[in-house]
Amino acid sequence: MRWLTNVRLPQARRCRHGESGLWRVGLDGDRIAALEPIAAGTAAAGESWDGDWLSPMGVDLQINGGLGLAFPELTPADLPKLAELQELLWRDGVESICPTLVTCAVEPLRQALAVLAQARAEQAPHHCRLLGAHLEGPFLAPARRGAHPEQHLAAPSTAALHERIEGFTGGPAGDIALVTLAPELEGAAEVIAALRRMGVVVSLGHSAANEAQANAAFDAGVAMLTHTFNAMPDLHRREPGAIAAALLRADVALGLIADGVHVAPSMAVLLQRLAPEQVVLVSDALAPYGLGEGQHRWDERLLIVTGGSCRLADGTLAGVTLPLLEGARRLAAWSSEPGRAIAAATVLPRHVLGDRRDARALLLGRPLGHTLRWSQGREGLAWRSAAQA
Repeated sequence: MRWLTNVRLPQARRCRHGESGLWRVGLDGDRIAALEPIAAGTAAAGESWDGDWLSPMGVDLQINGGLGLAFPELTPADLPKLAELQELLWRDGVESICPTLVTCAVEPLRQALAVLAQARAEQAPHHCRLLGAHLEGPFLAPARRGAHPEQHLAAPSTAALHERIEGFTGGPAGDIALVTLAPELEGAAEVIAALRRMGVVVSLGHSAANEAQANAAFDAGVAMLTHTFNAMPDLHRREPGAIAAALLRADVALGLIADGVHVAPSMAVLLQRLAPEQVVLVSDALAPYGLGEGQHRWDERLLIVTGGSCRLADGTLAGVTLPLLEGARRLAAWSSEPGRAIAAATVLPRHVLGDRRDARALLLGRPLGHTLRWSQGREGLAWRSAAQA
């Protein structure tokens, strides 16, 4: 067996007393066959990684498209371009995504879900895997809709839900993995219960929920905040809101766009320090991901891309074109906590979807070429395939 030594694993917590934070990694051919902690004050033989991190590849729970494709507009003719996007995402270090379908009309939504199901059935090696979709809408608070088209918002009801998803399956391996909604809206409680029975993760987002309404939603099974701080009330000393409610519990993930525009770097770091095992990085990348900056189309609207940020013509912030792992790099630079930033993009998103394994358990048995090596240098955190020399 070939051994790598002085390897770090990403984790949200700091090392306990007596732990060095370093590991030996045993390789059987190209597969990770053993992971052994190195006790503090000891050394281990093998090829030294000098404290570099080994992680699974990234998982993006919120990505809206790429290479000009907007997921809500998918047709069967887009399958070849979708495969190109899956290949690009793999090269960008992302193993799997929840393709995000923002608020749209019923027929395009159902068609997109059918196209995604066909693409999942035709999965190719070394292409990013398509998990169940993330439906971001249409049960959103109109005043917090952001860039979602108002004409396609809907009042929550099981009838409206069935109209959109009847015939599709729930869960990460099914057609729908995640739904974002505003739980304070009348009828939302019944929709949440129906989604949970299907095995769908429900996330609070585009919502004006107060602290009590958020806690009621969390008690009913809502397990995440969609892009925390964005499209929801901010933390306030007398009106704590959904963010404070989530921070005071350990069972709610905090989705975060770490581009430095959606959320100020200091607030992103504060969020992670308050809840290091709950922050989950998402890209929120839009259709121009993988393309150049300038003017692009989003449905019938103009989308302007500058510095990796996407805005509508009226200035409304709509998303990004930055890769998921760029968010991890930026969060690591702001926080000086690389291990936590890596975990937030690679390990913790899996927890949201029900895979509660830690980094060690996730890595055991994986081909080294399906993992990432992260190094800290003068230019900040950088990653590459762990199989590269």
